[in-house]
Amino acid sequence: QAQMVETGGGLAQAGDSLRLSCSASGRTFSDYALVGWFRQPPGKEREFVAAISRPGGSTYYSDSVRGRFTISKDNAKNTVYLQMTSLMPEDTAVYYCAGRGDHDVHYNGYGQGTQVTVSS
Repeated sequence: QAQMVETGGGLAQAGDSLRLSCSASGRTFSDYALVGWFRQPPGKEREFVAAISRPGGSTYYSDSVRGRFTISKDNAKNTVYLQMTSLMPEDTAVYYCAGRGDHDVHYNGYGQGTQVTVSS
């Protein structure tokens, strides 16, 4: 089972932008029906942020990030991105990516995550 590697986090101020990257060791993202980004704010449960599908690249977003975040993928680089704009302090969290296969119910392969901290 592939382990995702998330990079690109850091410190930002409200209104700034950051781009996160997700790569899969040993697999390609075409193996997954869906690749998603999730986040876990301090003291809270992990929550869904965005996902992109393999066929056609349909995208899905949580209400809290729709219009500010964009998920995309580069098949040649085997990388999925999360472009985050208009960042807000409530976006502070550890961000993870994971994949869901055609026959999987749940996402799996979460990596170590990347910390995003947004100050006001």
